[in-house]
Amino acid sequence: MTGPDLDSLRLLVLVDDLGSIGQAATALGIAQPSASKRLSTLERQLGLSLVDRTRRGSALTPDGRVIAGWAHRVLTEVDGLRTGAEALRTQRGARLRVAASMTLAEHFVPAWIGEVKRTGPDTYVGLEVVNSEHVAELVADGRVDLGFVESPGPWPGLSTRRVATDRLVVVVPAGHKWAGRRRPLSAAELADTPLVVREPGSGTRETVEAALRRAGAGGVKPLLELGSASAVRNAVIAGAGPAVISELDVVREVAGRRLVPVAVAGVELGRVLRAVWPAGRRLAGPAAELLTLAVKSGAA
Repeated sequence: MTGPDLDSLRLLVLVDDLGSIGQAATALGIAQPSASKRLSTLERQLGLSLVDRTRRGSALTPDGRVIAGWAHRVLTEVDGLRTGAEALRTQRGARLRVAASMTLAEHFVPAWIGEVKRTGPDTYVGLEVVNSEHVAELVADGRVDLGFVESPGPWPGLSTRRVATDRLVVVVPAGHKWAGRRRPLSAAELADTPLVVREPGSGTRETVEAALRRAGAGGVKPLLELGSASAVRNAVIAGAGPAVISELDVVREVAGRRLVPVAVAGVELGRVLRAVWPAGRRLAGPAAELLTLAVKSGAA
């Protein structure tokens, strides 16, 4: 089945927001017959009736409203992708240079940068995506203005500010012996089990190491070291072994039962995500604006 195009999804969202095909067509700068044709094509592609068409006008069906809600989230993600890609593309000549660790770069930073761009469209933002340890190095060396890290630190020589929270989760594939387990894992069991892990210097790796040490269970036993959350996730799905990963990175896989979360007793896997910048330096201009937006977003 051919997937729906973004323009059709945007049209459906506008029909939901504005209450008519005609107004939605006007907002997109297309003729109403073209808009109606696009919606009919979308209905055929999805196999659903999305719009009730009557003499008094048009309104979304219950299925149409559900699809419009999902479409809105898709379009928001696409906007974040475009903003992040632009920031990556313009990093060398950027007025605001930013570095972020993987989880923050994937799930948070593009939205914050997008807001900076909305208030100051001429602001060039460059984004470098590296692990938390390298983010700190870039900030300390003055190669970026502001960094975002997920590692617990400490961060000598850097000022820090909480911008968000995250939770790590132990995951296994559906056929794993832990998948149907009723009793939570102990800290010792987790520490004794070889895990699929991120590379040293990763915030996720350091968070797990620190959590196990606090629980008195020693460190992580690496089964396989990989350089990204997606690589870790795919390795677990393929049956390589268990992993501890951000719950943000496995939402779809857990919902689809491709991965199963496993409870752990006595190990605190929550973490604080932080902004970092050189100690003693007062942020100004776009860097200060980005930090303010990030802090407000986390508080919300």
